[in-house]
Amino acid sequence: MKRVNGKAERDLHVVEAVVRRFGPISRGRIYELTEIRPSATSQLVRQLLKEGRLLEAGVEESRLGRKGVLLELNEAYASALGIEFDDETVTAGVTDLHPRIRHKVTERTFLEEGTGGLTRQLLEVTRRALREAGVAMTSLVGIGVADPGLVDSQRGVTVTSSTIPFFKQVPLKEIFEREFSVPVQVETRTRAKAVAEREEDPASGADSMVYVDYGSGIGAGLYVDGRLLYGQGSAAGEFGHTHITEDGPICNCGSFGCLEAIAGIRAVEARVRRIIADGGKTDVLEMADGDPAGITGWMVFQAASRGDKVSSNIVAEVGRYLGLGIANLVNLFNPGVVVLDATLGQAGQELLDQIAGIVRRQALRESTEHVVIRYARVRECAGVLGVARIALARHFEIPAFKLPPFLLQASRRV
Repeated sequence: MKRVNGKAERDLHVVEAVVRRFGPISRGRIYELTEIRPSATSQLVRQLLKEGRLLEAGVEESRLGRKGVLLELNEAYASALGIEFDDETVTAGVTDLHPRIRHKVTERTFLEEGTGGLTRQLLEVTRRALREAGVAMTSLVGIGVADPGLVDSQRGVTVTSSTIPFFKQVPLKEIFEREFSVPVQVETRTRAKAVAEREEDPASGADSMVYVDYGSGIGAGLYVDGRLLYGQGSAAGEFGHTHITEDGPICNCGSFGCLEAIAGIRAVEARVRRIIADGGKTDVLEMADGDPAGITGWMVFQAASRGDKVSSNIVAEVGRYLGLGIANLVNLFNPGVVVLDATLGQAGQELLDQIAGIVRRQALRESTEHVVIRYARVRECAGVLGVARIALARHFEIPAFKLPPFLLQASRRV
């Protein structure tokens, strides 16, 4: 928890946080929610208005007598930045305080120089996004990093990554904070996407939600009773490494028969290339300009949506394995909503219907009776938006008083 030096500074943060959450809101309502004295509330609001952190937003409609001025957060007052990456692309997005993306930069992921090269790229893409957006460092309140690997969120360290095998024990929080001198939050890309999806429509029953992130890796972001599930070592949700079959291919994690190795996007690419090598005919080859090496799994999903027979069969197999795995998640966590990553939506409604049908057949009736299974509503830059929300939640956190030196020294000796 962040610290402040005194009550006045803390109360400024409290008022700002309340306006962010409940605005547009009147001074009287702020007093009711915070119990900060009315005169002090008015003084704090005047200061926040003067600094440009709050804006006036009309007057109350329903109150009798003198109508109170409504206040809202000035979402353009400061900026945050979210950056997400995987083994294909790096995207950095500068956001306002809503957050909405004001400017983004996307590049192919640079894997040729190992950890050092990828880390330098992440820093440079961040600098470039800030520079192109015209954002001064003094207005940047936080950075969020959405990492595709297994992340220790408390320490801000990438522990390991099955899709970028060399990226291990990387202290991203320390690296970014040293470079940009702002608070940095590091999260798994899957959980970041889950956060973005839940906050898009918090009233949709997503307090108990499973978000299935799909790509070269497969993850699950898990909300249980309104709380994001982390587990003992922040490793909850490693859905792609659940065991599917005894005779399956080896996975990058070192095990055999993992869902990721059987149904991930790299498995899709390998499957269609084998079919082409064996003489099979598919529109995917034409999409790749006749070069099998240029085929991507996303081409297979797109071709399936257009009726290509080979692609449709491959995607149907992916759907079968995903459906069986998701049925297990539904039995384990009893979610109200199962959200499939928007990338899967490239295959169209047929894949969604197939997965939903398998889940309803395989999972307990009591768990599937009311569950909603749908594609994600946040279709672009979900990881960027989610991790920016996490960074902003940290910025707007209600702070504690700063402990006096003698208590700090005593706590260090305990």
